[in-house]
Amino acid sequence: MISASDQPKNYFDRLSEVINQLDTKKISELISKIAFFSKTDKTLFIAGNGGSAAAASHMSCDLGKTILSGDSASDRYWLRVTSLVDNVPLMTALANDFGYDKIFSEQLKGLGRQGDMLIVISASGNSINILELLKIAKAMGLHTYGLLGFDGGKAKDLVDDMIIVPSQDYGLVEDAHMIVNHLITDWFRNQNIRQ
Repeated sequence: MISASDQPKNYFDRLSEVINQLDTKKISELISKIAFFSKTDKTLFIAGNGGSAAAASHMSCDLGKTILSGDSASDRYWLRVTSLVDNVPLMTALANDFGYDKIFSEQLKGLGRQGDMLIVISASGNSINILELLKIAKAMGLHTYGLLGFDGGKAKDLVDDMIIVPSQDYGLVEDAHMIVNHLITDWFRNQNIRQ
């Protein structure tokens, strides 16, 4: 058993080990994809459950605020970004009428267009509503990306590309997903400051 005084170092050591195993090439590719989408008239959708829902909301806020801030120079990065977890009344209505597995996919049917992008955030990669969302997104012609954990779960077979955090610990996976979010946001902030 780890003492309370040893817990911070123990956790930070485990988090550092997980972060050092992340595929930096995949993170760079995701930045490039989002940058490409920011120069189009397309929308980036983000979804997740539980802690990953909070991460989806946080990522939507960070990308939207960072990319939209500043002057209106045409060469800046602009991004239409929507979190599918933020409209609680709509989510509960969809859960009531269609089932919890459809709370994201039914929203996407009304909002998404061919060529849009979807990022799903999931530690296990096995949440039924995330899998249903990915199936609908593929049928609609969206580019799909996963921020996943564990072994990627069933979602890894449904996304076009992914970053898998190699850990079985929900906390470490969620922390790493937020670090990826802040890394991406930091890149856009620096690009827009220079322009």
